Amino acid sequence: MTDQPVVEDLLRSLAPQVLGALTRRSGDFCACEDAVQEALIAAARHWPAQGVPDNPHGWLLQSATRRHTDRMRSEAARRRREERVAREPAPGQAPATDDSLALLFMCCHPALTPASAIALTLRAVGGLTTAQIAAAYLVPEATMAQRISRAKQRLKASSTVFEVPVPGAPDRPERLRRVLHVLYLMFNEGYTASAGPVLHRADLSEEAVRLARQVHRLLPAEGEVTGLLALMLLTEARRPARTGPHGELIPLAEQDRTRWDRGLIAEGAALLTGSFAHRGRPGEYRLLAAIAAVHDRADRAEDTDWPQILALYGLLEHVAGSPVVTLNRAVALAMVDGPTAALALLDRLDADGGLPAVLHRVHAVRAHLLEMAGEEASALAHYRSAAARTTSTPEQRYLTARAARLHQRTRPAPGEAD
Repeated sequence: MTDQPVVEDLLRSLAPQVLGALTRRSGDFCACEDAVQEALIAAARHWPAQGVPDNPHGWLLQSATRRHTDRMRSEAARRRREERVAREPAPGQAPATDDSLALLFMCCHPALTPASAIALTLRAVGGLTTAQIAAAYLVPEATMAQRISRAKQRLKASSTVFEVPVPGAPDRPERLRRVLHVLYLMFNEGYTASAGPVLHRADLSEEAVRLARQVHRLLPAEGEVTGLLALMLLTEARRPARTGPHGELIPLAEQDRTRWDRGLIAEGAALLTGSFAHRGRPGEYRLLAAIAAVHDRADRAEDTDWPQILALYGLLEHVAGSPVVTLNRAVALAMVDGPTAALALLDRLDADGGLPAVLHRVHAVRAHLLEMAGEEASALAHYRSAAARTTSTPEQRYLTARAARLHQRTRPAPGEAD
């Protein structure tokens, strides 16, 4: 007998390899994905009791191939598909090294929305069930199933080719950028959940790190791939210190830095250093990783090299400007030149329509800067606005607590006029 968790971990690692090999053979991702899921279910039922076969990859591939062939036999194209499968290596032979990567490129196709691409990636490459993905995103399983089904149908309609774009191919940079963007969004959602009762969804962030490691292993010469993995590791290293004993949010400046994972920091820093040896101007992920590394090098919050962080955010705005980048640069500017300069930056961008007022982070940053400037009444109003807009319970509690503290300091003393 084999422990169920051991079997589950093995199946999760083998699933993308088997799906990639089968899709490479037949070219029909939708049908192959169904066949592999059936093979995984069969393995999950039999292996714990009967033991893991000597060649688990070959067992799964053979099982999935048989199911796929059974489905295709009734179609007019049966003979062509079976002849194509017959020309491929026998089940059990080591899979091509780029199958999983080709699968990732397919799941991150430009025809899909980022949300659909993430869901399909978690299902096909990550090996998560529809129920697990739905739980991670706090939606009903039926809703997630529909999202994945629509993504598969859109892929089928787009006639995408199952392959990794070769170096020099016109669409390779954009396709790779899309893959990295999907993994980045997946990691961010796991590191700071956009909604729900917990701050972290470790399963998502850990899966993003695993996939980023896989992409880096297959594309080690791509600087931005290395930069993204470094960014994830340098950021993930702080996760143990981001929440208190009751799951409450602890901001960066107040974290117990002895709880940071120094092994991840060392690995991320080494990757970052190596990434700058690659050709080309550093892009978004290497610059973000460099910022994370500056934070991680500081043993105390007051030791942070804010001028360097401010300079890096300036570069990042030129490379990949966004409201989030601007907000973060405003915080760095406040630490270097004071809150008045940072508030003036936000005011200019707000006047130009550069900062959407609906973002709770805009109000949270304004509140922080106003509190630094001593404008506590205004800060209180923005903390309350931020708390009302966030859908994350830990963030809402943190912002509400900040507002309550300011309210205690700003309300009139007993006997004074309101």
